[in-house]
Amino acid sequence: MANIIGNIPEFTVAEISHAVRRSVEDKFERIRVRGEVSRVSLHRSGHIYLSFQQDGHMLAAVIWRQKAQSLGASPVEGTEYLATGKLTAYSGQSKYQLNIDRIEIAGKGALLAMLEERKAKLLAEGLFRQEAKKPIPHIPSVVGVVTSPTGAVIRDILHRLRDRFPRRVLVWPVAVQGASCGSEVAAAIKGFNAVQPGGPVPRPDLIIVARGGGSPEDLLGFSDEVVVRATFASEIPLISAVGHETDMPLIDLAADVRAPTPTAAAELAVPVRVELLAQVAGLEARRLNGMERAIRAKNQRLEDLYRSLPQPDELLALPSQRLDDMSRRLPLVMNSAMQAMRIRLSETAGSLQMPAIIGESERCLDRASSGLKSAFRISSERRCTKFALAETRLNPDLMAKSIDRGVKSFGQVSENFSRAVSKQVILWRNRLDATGRLHRSLGYRQTLKRGFAVVRIEEKVAMSKAIAQAAAELEIEFHDGRLQTARASSSGSRGL
Repeated sequence: MANIIGNIPEFTVAEISHAVRRSVEDKFERIRVRGEVSRVSLHRSGHIYLSFQQDGHMLAAVIWRQKAQSLGASPVEGTEYLATGKLTAYSGQSKYQLNIDRIEIAGKGALLAMLEERKAKLLAEGLFRQEAKKPIPHIPSVVGVVTSPTGAVIRDILHRLRDRFPRRVLVWPVAVQGASCGSEVAAAIKGFNAVQPGGPVPRPDLIIVARGGGSPEDLLGFSDEVVVRATFASEIPLISAVGHETDMPLIDLAADVRAPTPTAAAELAVPVRVELLAQVAGLEARRLNGMERAIRAKNQRLEDLYRSLPQPDELLALPSQRLDDMSRRLPLVMNSAMQAMRIRLSETAGSLQMPAIIGESERCLDRASSGLKSAFRISSERRCTKFALAETRLNPDLMAKSIDRGVKSFGQVSENFSRAVSKQVILWRNRLDATGRLHRSLGYRQTLKRGFAVVRIEEKVAMSKAIAQAAAELEIEFHDGRLQTARASSSGSRGL
């Protein structure tokens, strides 16, 4: 019995672990595994731990951080995936696991089915309602762009905005694919909405979420539920420009406006400044022409009214003729009346034989006759004076002068209004030019000239010290060029 036990080989724990690992790796090497994903866990280190299950069997798997960053989206529990990688053993827990290099939904039909199920759920909640869409501002002062800080997308947007109507642009850098894409895009939309007006950072009037084309798996992060909800809840109008025209991630349905490409989003965001200036100039010309036509019409109306007025001679002709007729008839009537009164007085005096009374009556009659003539003369003079004043007021020369004064006053008011409008147009143009100069002075290259630098790792901006320390090579961009640096020593990495 002792001999039998002595013949059993003896191994240390490390030897057993290494032997098992070599056996597993030599046997399977690189394989593909199909199964339903469960127990998905995103570690703070960036690694994704998950399991595949089928008919009660379980296979542990891990996606390392570098691979996870290139995924379109994190694996979803309950969905069947096809994973490619290397089977190995993890001695720390005495288990074997699959180190995944690539993972995709098992078949396009499964991906579309998942998206359709999510779309139906969000549609039932009313997140795609057309009446909830907000109008896009005509000329936004600040445009917020959510996209990758490197690549052709941001360059195309900035170039198009600069050509059409230079505006201030705030870029919120995010990962446009990978496991963190959805959460970063949603955080960027919420961050722009959290900016307070009047603060040190200007609040955008418009948000553009943009990404270039890619496979449905690459664009899966923009169909994430958190992205759709953040887009619907955004108080700032949002334009979605993800992928090509044929792509339709769910963010397009929740956005206020969908653009087929990032360049088209920039064209929807701002009008063409040159066309606006031409439109303003055309409106100014129309205004001046309209004022000229109005003045000509008013002058023509004045002339027509002047011609339609009766002449002063015509107005005074009939009253003058009546006055002349009355002047001729009045002495005759008065003489006839006086003769009749003398006759009656003589007859009365003869019958009464009262010479003294008759004499006194004759004297009273003479005084009354004199007073009547004087009253008639004064009344005639007054009427002649009134007719003369009326004739003076209706003098054609005086009326023409009054009309000329009115026309000159109207012309002066029109000229003052034209000068005020021209002055205001010049002020608006100066403000537009000042805004353009400010945009150029705050550009990306101007910032580098003030002593700043951009650190990149394989054309991606290094966002933290930890990322820079883990990189094999760094590229530092200054205002006068770029500098390549190799990995430093351990002590040097701490200093970096």
